[in-house]
Amino acid sequence: MFKSLLRSSSIPLRTFAGPSFVSTTSSHVLRCAFTTTTPHTYKADKNSHAYKYLHEKQPIVTKFTEEHEYVKLYDDDSALIGITQYAAQALGDVTFVELPELGTRVEIGETLGSVESVKSASEIYSPVSGEIVGVNEILESEPGLLNHDPTVEGWIAHIKLEDTRQITDSETLLSSEDYAKSLEED
Repeated sequence: MFKSLLRSSSIPLRTFAGPSFVSTTSSHVLRCAFTTTTPHTYKADKNSHAYKYLHEKQPIVTKFTEEHEYVKLYDDDSALIGITQYAAQALGDVTFVELPELGTRVEIGETLGSVESVKSASEIYSPVSGEIVGVNEILESEPGLLNHDPTVEGWIAHIKLEDTRQITDSETLLSSEDYAKSLEED
């Protein structure tokens, strides 16, 4: 998704240090791959489809793709998909998010949607197979939410999985430690 944007010479890694991001040293050590802060202007709707996944349930496991997407597996055989903080920073100010259609069936590697920013446009690929059971419609009116909180309130799609082993036993999805190492190598 973002490989062409993510050259170590052009985009420095950042670490979370309170309410703002600070560049790391030349060693490019990743201290945190994502943030859980939410902009003060956004209030989560407690009646929304995803509220319980974002604020009440804990994912069983979170994995990452080399294209800087995340997938969070939950105990009801569903997963939330989105882009990582690193991807959101690489994109710059997000201006438009194209979301998938509810009820659509996707396969691993298929396009879910796209993200456009002041710097570029990038497609979002599904790291899993299943049916789209939820989309984050807030991103249509507030695409900048991806810049502020891509891993919680900025989720993109909720997918009902055919088989959870496509996440738990995947040889292509990365653990948080492996993802952090891949960022150090970029």
